[in-house]
Amino acid sequence: MTQVHASAIVSSRADLAADVEVGPYAVIGPEVKIGPGCKVGSHAIIEGPTRLGARNVIHPHAAIGRDPQDRKYSPGESSRLEIGNDNTIREFVTINRGTEEGGGVTRVGSSCWLMASVHIAHDCILGDDVVMANFASLAGHVR
Repeated sequence: MTQVHASAIVSSRADLAADVEVGPYAVIGPEVKIGPGCKVGSHAIIEGPTRLGARNVIHPHAAIGRDPQDRKYSPGESSRLEIGNDNTIREFVTINRGTEEGGGVTRVGSSCWLMASVHIAHDCILGDDVVMANFASLAGHVR
C-alpha cells in the first residue's frame, strides 16, 4: 500500500505505484510516474514530466525533473526525465529535464549510485551502473 506522509504534497496528476513510500514534506508534481518499490525521502522534489522505474531510493532534499538550467530553454518546451531501476540518489542531488534543442530527454540508466550533491544537467544520458562521487557535475549534453 502506498504510504504518503501527511505533510507531503502529491499532485492528483501524479501516478504512484501501489507500494511507493513518500516522506515528510516531499513534493511530487503532475506528470510524475513512480514505479514499484520506490522510496522518496523527506523534502525531495520531483517534477514532471518524469518517469522513475522500480526500486529507486531518493534521499532527502533531492530535486529531480525540474526545468533545465539552460539559457536557451523556454518554459513550456516539451522535455522529460527518465530514470531506470534500482538507483540510489543521495541528498541534494539535482537532475534536470532535457531541452527540445538537445532531444528533449535526460536519462539515467539502472543501478546507478549518485552521491550527495551530484548535478546532472539537461540532455545528459547516463548508462547503467554509473557511480558519481559527491559534488560531481555533468554539464548539458554529456553522454
